[in-house]
Amino acid sequence: MFEFFFKYRPILFEEGVFAFRPTVATYVATILVLVAGVITFRTYQLVRANSRPVDRAVLTGIRFLVLALLVFCLFRPVLVVSRVMPQQNFLGVLIDDTRSMQIADRDGETRAAFVTRQFGGANSQILESLADRFAVRLFSFSSDTNRIESVDTLTYDGTQTHLGQALTRAHEELAGVPLSGLVVVSDGADNADGLPPDSLMPLQAAGVPVFTVGLGREAYTRDIQLTRVDTPRSVLRGAALVVDVIVAQTGYEGQRVSLQVEDEGRIVADEPLILPEDGEPTTVRVRFSATDAGPRLFSFRISPQPGEMVTQNNVRNALIVVEDTREKVLYFEGEPRWEVKFLRRAIDEDDNLELAVLQRTAENKFMRMGVEDAEDLAGGFPRTREELFKYRALILGGIEANHFTPDQLRMISDFVSERGGGLLMLGSRRSFAEGGYAGTPVADVLPVMLDEVTADGEAAFFIETDVRPTRPGASHPATQIAENEEASVTRWPELPPITLVNEIRDVKPGATTLLTSGDQSLVVLAFQRYGAGKALAFPVQDTWMWQMHADIDVEDQTHETLWRRLLRWMVDGVPDQVVVATPQDRVELDESFELTAEVDDANYEEINTSQVSAWITDPDDQLLEIPMDWTADRDGEYSARFTPRKGGLYEVRVEASNDGELLGSDTTYLRVAPSESEFYDSTRRTPLLERVAEETGGRFYTADTVDSLADDIQTVGGGVTVVEELDLWDLPGLLVLFVLLVLGEWGYRRVRGLA
Repeated sequence: MFEFFFKYRPILFEEGVFAFRPTVATYVATILVLVAGVITFRTYQLVRANSRPVDRAVLTGIRFLVLALLVFCLFRPVLVVSRVMPQQNFLGVLIDDTRSMQIADRDGETRAAFVTRQFGGANSQILESLADRFAVRLFSFSSDTNRIESVDTLTYDGTQTHLGQALTRAHEELAGVPLSGLVVVSDGADNADGLPPDSLMPLQAAGVPVFTVGLGREAYTRDIQLTRVDTPRSVLRGAALVVDVIVAQTGYEGQRVSLQVEDEGRIVADEPLILPEDGEPTTVRVRFSATDAGPRLFSFRISPQPGEMVTQNNVRNALIVVEDTREKVLYFEGEPRWEVKFLRRAIDEDDNLELAVLQRTAENKFMRMGVEDAEDLAGGFPRTREELFKYRALILGGIEANHFTPDQLRMISDFVSERGGGLLMLGSRRSFAEGGYAGTPVADVLPVMLDEVTADGEAAFFIETDVRPTRPGASHPATQIAENEEASVTRWPELPPITLVNEIRDVKPGATTLLTSGDQSLVVLAFQRYGAGKALAFPVQDTWMWQMHADIDVEDQTHETLWRRLLRWMVDGVPDQVVVATPQDRVELDESFELTAEVDDANYEEINTSQVSAWITDPDDQLLEIPMDWTADRDGEYSARFTPRKGGLYEVRVEASNDGELLGSDTTYLRVAPSESEFYDSTRRTPLLERVAEETGGRFYTADTVDSLADDIQTVGGGVTVVEELDLWDLPGLLVLFVLLVLGEWGYRRVRGLA
């Protein structure tokens, strides 16, 4: 419609410059028109008859508009545009070669099929139109960018989209020729490193416009997606995992589906859920156990539903290393109490927990249980960091603060903050404030507020109470005493009451209360992160009542379950002297990545002079050694780069030594496999494509508007150009306006009876 009235496409008016090209005859004709206008004005002023002043004003105005239109046309208005010279310039066409192009979200047609139809050969309409005007050079891009001879060579199996890299690469290759612009055909889902802010600057400086063609829908009508799955990188064998899965959907609101968890093909969890409102993500909490040791590939999936546009985003995989190790816990008790016996019994059958008990029996006399050898803890509580730091968790029972030296109190604090260990203080008349810990370094670590006690530490009374989980405690893995969250919440009030000696009511800012008394006035279990570790306050003196009370069945495992899960959570994530890390649990084939390791001595102080090597075992059991160097950016950090050449599972073992003495080692695993990330959030990224086009002076198109691409590039593009003048005096729109004005004057006369 625009071209019908104005002869040319809108882009010519946007890019062109308006000008007049009058001649001598123009000025003569203009003078005659002006004379006619003056005569018209005088005539209307002298004519009275039955006309009113307003009638004469309207008729005069219309007549002057007609004359003005004639003068405008007599001055020969033109549109000065710069056009690209045909076949004198190059044009780069970049085609997205990633897996998201396989998605069929346009009337059953895949994005790849559209590319093949429009850019696939001599009979392709758009490619043929471009080839008539430019020397076309084709590129494919995904993780890297390559020249191609034909779209037919594309495989659409790329797993990452590097849009910024593709623009830079194509521009560099075509830098020595007259370049009209670059065309990007993509859905815009750059899931690699994003588009760096300065990546478009070379194109802007060179005056190279980018024309983006966006494929795919901006929103799906029917789709379910597992947006994120949060899993630990490693756990102890037998650990009860609680994993949050974020699910988003469109088109299936209110439908009941099942979220399944598979351990390498074996279903270990099946959680039903009701899908939320369209576009509203929901968090699904699933629970399962890691029973088999070694690297395990867990899959989280929702079965594809009828009508789904993308089914590949219904599954997420996570590699979890299930470690079959014995984690050492030290329990220091200052007085004989039943808690020691029943705590040992609770974890006796847990092969992954090793409890060493040091119990004071008299002044400077101790009973040792569960120690490794005759020398272990022979002198009582550890007096050196090396001796204490070999444990992963520390439990302090009824032992007063003044039993420790100032150095030992500071060492306990460092055990949590620097070593990254877990600290648990049990309730007793010699614990917390009653034990004189207020004002000590240990008080800084604990998650609860300690008030000064003026008495001599003797408890005045016992507080008997039942226990309730808080909202965080209802779902926390340390306080799950039943098979699922609902059963656990129900079970806690059913347990017999226990007694508290330490009346603790307040926790520190940032701490979390997991269990409270029945009236919610007292803290029963709280924790906080402190430095590299975690600290817990459990002011209960008789948890063994949950095992031995008359109301508890002999076969009841609540007490055992609580202590096993509590201690497992305490030792979870506690580091060794050597800790190896990879950026993620999966990388692409031939993708270089950085391997890092943190190295400490026995006192957990960073060492920068160690000899560190990574021993990498590939899927064919071939062993490769890679030396790791100190990064110099951070004390105790070493790094090396590695590029996998085979697909499959890699074992990465890092060993560190100092002066010929082995400091320690750590092992992790890595999958080398294609990524499914192209299928997540795979709708068309219109804002990104529009931004690229706008900032470079190009244009954005969709599959419905791409037909004008070739003509637009010829107008907007750079390179070798020629200036053209397009006449505007003969626009059909001007003729229509002239006729409307004349008819308007005649019509007004008829209405007013002046004709």
